[in-house]
Amino acid sequence: MSQQSPDRSTAPPPARPDASMSLLNNVMDHSLDDGYAEASARRRADGSAGLPRTLKSKLGLAAGLVVAALVVTLGAAEARISAPVVAKEREELIDRIDAETEAADTLESDVDALRRDVSERQRKALEQHGGDQGQLVALLAGATPVEGPGVKLVVDDAKDTDQGGGGPRESTGFADTGRLRDRDMQRVVNGLWESGAEAIAINGQRLTALSAIRAAGDAILVDNRPLVPPYTVLVVGDGKKLATAFRDSADGQYLQALKESFDIRTSISDQAKVRLPAAPSLIVRTAEPKAAGSGAADTGKGTS
Repeated sequence: MSQQSPDRSTAPPPARPDASMSLLNNVMDHSLDDGYAEASARRRADGSAGLPRTLKSKLGLAAGLVVAALVVTLGAAEARISAPVVAKEREELIDRIDAETEAADTLESDVDALRRDVSERQRKALEQHGGDQGQLVALLAGATPVEGPGVKLVVDDAKDTDQGGGGPRESTGFADTGRLRDRDMQRVVNGLWESGAEAIAINGQRLTALSAIRAAGDAILVDNRPLVPPYTVLVVGDGKKLATAFRDSADGQYLQALKESFDIRTSISDQAKVRLPAAPSLIVRTAEPKAAGSGAADTGKGTS
């Protein structure tokens, strides 16, 4: 006789959907700690739970509410009273800033006018006392505007300049950020002079024998005037010959290395006519003209 198979008609009860979340169920079912629940039950048992029932407790609660409301009211009233005063002080401060800014602009305009007047007087003095060589002296000193054939050199920072550094230029005081530095511009200008430049201006700023190219942060200064890239260098000289000589010079190769290594953008082209302004101011602090007939030996050196 064959053995009868077990009856499978009754299936086991389905599992709970949240059977795997026992920890979450425990937290939800026992949201209040047992100790807090026990303390709450004792307070309900002795009647101390809820709002105060005695007259003294009710008066204390009312007094606390009154003090809190009074503090809030006084704070709001004080803020409302002081608001016009703060607004008035702000307006006065803005007026003072505007007035000082206007005064500074006026002084700057006066300084520019005086600088132009001094430059004009210096040019006239050079022409008057220079004799037949007055124009040449003014030209060499940068005291007069000039024009003639030359070249146009445009140098600009890399397109994507970052603030990081760590390349070979940083060891000599530079940072590999794709920015042109003051020493880079110094080498470019010196290379142009050596290649035959007769007069140079950077972004309209005429260079003289006393010009200084320095840095203030990331900005390049020419005679303490900040320049903004791109840097346009206009040069008066024999255009084609000057451009070729500069490309072949050590400083021209240095600029090409900056372009290849740090993506400095540069372009040079010869121009049929270039116009350069006069230098804004010429101040000689130590040099003095040699007295005529002094009898001193002519050594070719100036006095100071």
